[in-house]
Amino acid sequence: MTTPVQSKSPTTAAFFFQSAASFAISTSTVVIGIAFLPVDPWVRGFLAMGLLFTVSSAFTLAKCVRDRQEEAYVASRVDRARVDKLIADHDPFKVDV
Repeated sequence: MTTPVQSKSPTTAAFFFQSAASFAISTSTVVIGIAFLPVDPWVRGFLAMGLLFTVSSAFTLAKCVRDRQEEAYVASRVDRARVDKLIADHDPFKVDV
């Protein structure tokens, strides 16, 4: 049976809301700015595609960073379990004949 990996600092609801609101506000203001920019439609399209790729790459980067941190946490738990087993199995008063 595997147990889910618990993060060392769980995200609070307030922090999650602040992050989501910040993302929504900043993205919507950039979209509104692109829509009302006094330029040709192809320039607007270019900027919109740039925004789309920037947002998607930010999500991808955040996922990669999260995965790497979870991987390191699991690896450190396995290493710690091995050390604990070695310490538990070690008998300092045992005499080898």
